[in-house]
Amino acid sequence: MARLFLAALAFVLASPSSAETITGQASVVDGDTLEIHGHRIRLIGVDAPESDQLCRGDNSLQYRCGAKAANELARFIAGRPVSCKSVDVDRYRRVVAICSVGGRDIGEWMVRAGLAVDWPRYSKGTYAGAQKEAEREERGVWVGSHVAPWNYRACRRDGGRPKGCSDDASGLD
Repeated sequence: MARLFLAALAFVLASPSSAETITGQASVVDGDTLEIHGHRIRLIGVDAPESDQLCRGDNSLQYRCGAKAANELARFIAGRPVSCKSVDVDRYRRVVAICSVGGRDIGEWMVRAGLAVDWPRYSKGTYAGAQKEAEREERGVWVGSHVAPWNYRACRRDGGRPKGCSDDASGLD
């Protein structure tokens, strides 16, 4: 019983509390996840294509949109310090946060660039305007076609392969 209590106490002490700010050099894990000082941080309210996900460009050819999102995010951060205000901790023990670099909201920048989408389930529409602009201007995934990342993950969980789950012919987007 004492071990269980000590383990729970260690977890609570090691986990950032809500409203804690984590600042430092960020490593890009993928298009919506960063790591700072050993903390995995999930950008709140946005969902970027998965690392192995494919999208179709304006030429109808598939390209690695998940990898592109991560690479563009790394270029945007460009080694500058990132500041993340934690809001929650998710089921994977990642900090869920609003992050900024150079005073700009990273999630908003990702959605406006078409590298991620507004995730209404968690954003409550925070990035809806940025997404409408990206769609209208045909930026990022909006230049061609894509499957929403949450639908891609569901397809993969059901045993689908990356190429098939990435194809929008299924009408999941």
